[in-house]
Amino acid sequence: MSKKLEFSLEFFPPATAEGVEKLRGVRTELAALGPEFISVTYGAGGSTRDRTLEVVREIRAAGIDAAPHLSCIGSTQASIRDHLAEFREMGVKRIVALRGDLPSGMADPGEFRYANELVEFIRKETGEEFFLEVASYPEVHPQARSYEADLKAFVNKVNAGANSSITQYFYNADAYFTFCDAAREAGVRIPIVPGIMPIASFSKLARFSESCGAEIPQWMRRKFEGFGDDAESVRAFGLDVVTGLCERLIAGGAPSLHFYTLNQTALTRELCQRLGLA
Repeated sequence: MSKKLEFSLEFFPPATAEGVEKLRGVRTELAALGPEFISVTYGAGGSTRDRTLEVVREIRAAGIDAAPHLSCIGSTQASIRDHLAEFREMGVKRIVALRGDLPSGMADPGEFRYANELVEFIRKETGEEFFLEVASYPEVHPQARSYEADLKAFVNKVNAGANSSITQYFYNADAYFTFCDAAREAGVRIPIVPGIMPIASFSKLARFSESCGAEIPQWMRRKFEGFGDDAESVRAFGLDVVTGLCERLIAGGAPSLHFYTLNQTALTRELCQRLGLA
């Protein structure tokens, strides 16, 4: 009997007391599906540091592996060292190591410019203590000069000591497989895990995709636009699209799946059940 495919989840730290309480319910319900780990995002320049750590504490207290995001842009070696000490004290074993975005109005990028420098620093400070996830971009990072430059940046992170990678979300499976082939040709041997974005609202997805460089195929865009304000049709079609994408990724050998839950339960739960992951 083949081993069930692993999957992981991502949450963001809520800004309000109501959001915190809602996330507790979401976390409890989705944790029952059996994720390998849950990652928690981290605001630009560490702007959500305390809230991120609080969510991580609650996840770990529930007996689930939690992976805090850690972005280095605008940081110093001393501040990153402090973060690592906090993670160690909390019993964290997995970190999502990112460059991150420079906060609005801040001109100084700090002592780190790129994520590979963060990975290298963590390895120098802590050896193999932490399992390090890094980001990858099948459709190219929006700030990259070229496909080749973006691939080189990814290889640099791997060579610095990354253990695994989670991709930006995408809806074109060929982009993922092409990227994986290129990475393997460049010597990358770590898992490249597809990031999966469920579709709750097409208008919100379209706005976000423009900023992060994720392509929405024209046939999908036209179909969604044809639904207008019919939220139920958008939801049903979105579930079918993402289910089909995941099925193709699994059939093509994806090592696991990482769901960007947006702190919502229904769509991620439905996808996991359709795919037999729950």
